[in-house]
Amino acid sequence: MTRRLFDLCGRDRNLRFSPYCWRAKMALAHKGLEFETVPTPFLGVAAIEPDVVRTVPVLDDHGVRVRDSFEIAVHLEHAYPDRAPLFAAADGIAAARFMESATFATLHPPILRMIVKDIHDQLDDADQAYFRESRESRLGLPLEEAQQDVGLVSPELDKALAPLRRTLEFHPWLAGEQPGFVDYIPFGTLMWLAVIHGGLPIDPDDAVADWFGRCLDLHDGLARGARFAA
Repeated sequence: MTRRLFDLCGRDRNLRFSPYCWRAKMALAHKGLEFETVPTPFLGVAAIEPDVVRTVPVLDDHGVRVRDSFEIAVHLEHAYPDRAPLFAAADGIAAARFMESATFATLHPPILRMIVKDIHDQLDDADQAYFRESRESRLGLPLEEAQQDVGLVSPELDKALAPLRRTLEFHPWLAGEQPGFVDYIPFGTLMWLAVIHGGLPIDPDDAVADWFGRCLDLHDGLARGARFAA
């Protein structure tokens, strides 16, 4: 049985933009595990496991179903302890939980304002209707008003990236000497922006840009093979 990861997709089934799915794909590749992705539109998620699954990624690891990117990483760490660790130390899971919370609180809001309408435009008709209704209800604004010019939001993004930039002054990776899941959390979020926007609005000389490029090169360039929105 092939290991399968249900991966959010757009109208173009090769356009994979979910930050959480990118975290899971990088975790699987980090462990050196073979897997195939199952392109899954928003309205296809419920069919994975009716009345149970509401979001992706979902990993089917030879019959074991694991939901949520963080839980997938923890599962992989426990199920494959002989392979490269995702959490570098005993307290690594706690550090990654902090990174997850910080990323959601600081990086997600400005990035969403940069791309929310563009995400909608990359979906098929049925997903567009779902996405518009659910996101406009959450944001309290039409998508056309919720999305702002990238240049206007970039200073907020730059400020949110400051802790990553500072950490990279002392260590080559956010996890330390080697990459780990604590790297894949913000990397997945920046892939969300890069895939939909077509790149990152970050100075190429920025330490974060260098780190992001090195993340793209990891695992035989897994993320470099991503389809970017036109």
